[in-house]
Amino acid sequence: MTLAVCADVGSTYTKVAVVDLAAGVLAGAASAPTTVGTDVLHGLDAAVAAATAGLGVRDVAWYVCSSAGGGLRLAVIGYEPLVTAQAGRRVGLSAGAHVVHVAAGRLGAADLTALRAARPDVVLLVGGTDGGDADTITHNATRLARARWRRPVVYAGNADVREQLTGLLRDAGVPVTDADNVLPRIGVLAPASARAAIRAVFLRHVIGGKRLSRGARFARLVRAATPDAVLTGVEVLADTLGGDLAVVDVGGATTDVYSVLTPDERATGPGREVAGSLWRARTVEGDLGMRWSAPGVVRAAVEERLLAVGDADDLAAAAARRAADPAFLAADDVERAVDRRIATLAATVALRRHARGAATGERAGRDLRDVRMLVGSGGVLRHSPADVSGQVLTAVLADHAGGWALPRAAAAVVDADYVLAAGGLLAEEHRAAAQSLLRQHLRTH
Repeated sequence: MTLAVCADVGSTYTKVAVVDLAAGVLAGAASAPTTVGTDVLHGLDAAVAAATAGLGVRDVAWYVCSSAGGGLRLAVIGYEPLVTAQAGRRVGLSAGAHVVHVAAGRLGAADLTALRAARPDVVLLVGGTDGGDADTITHNATRLARARWRRPVVYAGNADVREQLTGLLRDAGVPVTDADNVLPRIGVLAPASARAAIRAVFLRHVIGGKRLSRGARFARLVRAATPDAVLTGVEVLADTLGGDLAVVDVGGATTDVYSVLTPDERATGPGREVAGSLWRARTVEGDLGMRWSAPGVVRAAVEERLLAVGDADDLAAAAARRAADPAFLAADDVERAVDRRIATLAATVALRRHARGAATGERAGRDLRDVRMLVGSGGVLRHSPADVSGQVLTAVLADHAGGWALPRAAAAVVDADYVLAAGGLLAEEHRAAAQSLLRQHLRTH
C-alpha cells in the first residue's frame, strides 16, 4: 500500500487518518490528547504510532494541519466597513482565520490601540479597488510603519500602490507579503491570492511563533490551518458531487459553518453584493460550542425562540457545568442527551445565521435551497450512534421558523471518520484519492 498520514493537531485532541492513496480509503485512524503544555509533537507522534500500528510502514508522507494554540488570529484593516473591510473579513474566514478585529477608514491612535489589544497574528491590509481610492490604504500603511508594527501584514489592496506601500512597510521592518487585490472591482471578490498569502504567512510566522514545539520539525510538517484544510475538503466534495453543499462543525468553543454554492445571476445582476459574493464561504460562531461556549448556545437559543425562557434554566445549568470543565465527558444517557440537545441548538442557530447573511455580512444572505448534502462534523456527532447523530441534522433541516430558506432535498451525512480535513490536505497532490476518500467515508442517513 502507498500510504499517507493526515493529521489535525487541534486545541484539545490530535486526530490522525492513514489513507491508502491507491484505493482512496482509510487504512488506519487514531487520536490522542494534544500536548500543548509540553510539545505538540508528543501527542502527534503518539497518535500516528497508534494509527499506523500493524500496518508495517515506516516512510510515509505526512500531511498536517493545526488549530492548536488558538489557530490563526487575523485583523482586517479596510477602506470602509461595508465594502473592502467586509470583503477582507470574508477572505480571512475562507483562509481558516479567526477574525478578531476589523477596522475601517483612516487609522488613528485609538484604532492602533484597539488593534494591538486584539493580538492578531496577521493583519490583512485592504482598501480601494484597482485604480480607485489610494489615500486611505496609503495612510494606514504609513501608520503601521510609523507605529513599528512587527506582526506580519498581508497587503491585498489597490494594486496601483502595492509596490510603493509594501516597500514602505519593509523599510520600516514590517514583515509584509503582497497579494492580488481582494476587491479589484466593485462587486468582484477575488479571494484566492490573499487566501494563499495568508496560508503562507501562517506557516512561516504563526506556527513557529506560538512555541507549540521546541524544534523546527512541527513547523516543517504543518501545511495549513485546520479550517483552511476543511474548507478545501468541502470544496473537493462539492466538486465531486457537482452541486451545492453545506457543513456544520460543532466544536467545543465554536461552531463553524461552511457552504459551497453554485454561482448564479446574482454574481453579475443588479442585486449583486457591492463587496462581492464569496461562493465558497466559512463562518465562525464564537459564542456557540459544546464546552467553553455552551452557555452562549442557551442564550442564543432563547433569543432565537428555540427555547422558552422558563425552559432554559435546567439546560443553562448543564451548560455552565460544561464551560467550567471543558474536559467534561457525558458519562450516562442523561448527560449524553443534554449534549445532543446543545449540539442541535448550536447547529440550528449557526445555520440560521450563516444563511441569513448575519455571519457573512451578505445583505441577501446565502441561498441554501439547492444544497444537496448537509454534513455534520464535530466530536459530539462523530462519537454518537448513526441514528442519534442523524437526529441532530434532521432537526436542523426541519427548522421552518428561522427565517432562512431550507434545503429542499438535502441528504444528511456525518463525517464520522473525520475525513474532510484529510481530503483537504491531500487535495493538491492526490486529488483522486481525496475524492474517493470523501465519497466512501461520509456516513449517510
